[in-house]
Amino acid sequence: MFENLTNSLSTAFRKIAGRSKLTEENIKYTLKQVRISLLEADVALPVVRAFLERVKKNALNHIISHNFTPSQELIKIVQKELITIMGGENYTLDLNSTPPTVILIVGQQGVGKTTTIVKLAKFLHDKDHKKILTVSIDVYRPAAIKQLEILTTQAGIDFYPSDINEKPVNIAKDALHQAKIKFYDLLLIDTAGRLHNNHLMMKELNQIYEVVNPKETLLVIDAMIGQDAANIAKEFNTILSLTGVILTKIDSDARGGAALSMCHITGKPIKFIGTGEKIDAIEPFYPDRIASRILGMGDILSLIEEIERKTDYKTHKKLSSSLNKNMNFNLNDFLNQLKQLRNMGGMINIIDKIPGIGNIPNNMKSQLNDQSLIRMEAIIQSMTNIERINPEIIKGSRKRRIALGSGVLVQDVNKFLKQFYDMQTMMKKIKQGNLSNMIHKIKEMMPSGFSKN
Repeated sequence: MFENLTNSLSTAFRKIAGRSKLTEENIKYTLKQVRISLLEADVALPVVRAFLERVKKNALNHIISHNFTPSQELIKIVQKELITIMGGENYTLDLNSTPPTVILIVGQQGVGKTTTIVKLAKFLHDKDHKKILTVSIDVYRPAAIKQLEILTTQAGIDFYPSDINEKPVNIAKDALHQAKIKFYDLLLIDTAGRLHNNHLMMKELNQIYEVVNPKETLLVIDAMIGQDAANIAKEFNTILSLTGVILTKIDSDARGGAALSMCHITGKPIKFIGTGEKIDAIEPFYPDRIASRILGMGDILSLIEEIERKTDYKTHKKLSSSLNKNMNFNLNDFLNQLKQLRNMGGMINIIDKIPGIGNIPNNMKSQLNDQSLIRMEAIIQSMTNIERINPEIIKGSRKRRIALGSGVLVQDVNKFLKQFYDMQTMMKKIKQGNLSNMIHKIKEMMPSGFSKN
């Protein structure tokens, strides 16, 4: 989402890369470029003004360390102020109350409330081991109730059935009673989408709020709305006492203005961001990590957490045991690792979290994509189990069969096998199933690419 902003800010900072010191003149010129970058990213004008004033003030009064160049010092100042306007710190959910703790999910139509509530429920269930009940009180859209039921079943979360003939307030009251007598830790309520200027619907939402007395009231906002997102949040907050925001579609081509404007304008923190369509594609919002990503520094902490959360511990343990017994790392093992990498959202999802990725030329970066992973999987899946365990037996006729079965050229099969042998040698050296090392190796392999035939 922040790619365009990252590129334009990088260009702005390069303008002073060769300067010996920060002066009012070169600071003014650089901040003019930063201003353009932020406005193009759809950051609200009041936020841009406040941000630039603070950066300019701090830059002019800043004593440059002999360890840093002027451009590095300015980037440090910009990074600090980016963190500040996005809330300064990670705000966790307040779950310290007598169970069941009620979390009310609100927002406009089409922003992804229903999928978000399932993502949040799964996150809290997996991370905090909470017993969770979900309920939909969207009687105006029967498909929403069914959608929540299907998704919660897939996620292994409990669902309280509701009926479109009931009043939303009564459904919420009954679900809360059920959560109490069944000793649930959390009750997540999915409300109907509504415009903030629809007074009748907002009045109904206020009645629900009064009945269930939520500990957390979270507004779901579509990141693609841009700076209007902050105004919507402001309006919702006049009716309800919002405790935070969940920003969805962070993986889209949205320009990033919502993330940078929200907290400054509304005073409400972004608590989570939706990073994809899968039910586990949600992350806590860390302003410092997002600031690092915006400035092209990567987000290695989030990447590590994602690896730990979305990969199969048993598979790693089995792989480590095999390697410690001097057993070969074979193509079945490699296929498992590729699948786990895909489960994390693929290369596209992790590219902007890798430090220094912004320095890679665009033609190379474009090859760090999921298509290469898919082709690798296709090649392996076109092999017999014996070939996967003993790839050295793959010769002429076998290569032609595998190429035909996977839709690639024989040269691609040769290239893939060479890359695999390189990885096999690496695995023998490290003697452990460390996915981060494998990801690094796969990243190195990608630029060589495959033929597009």
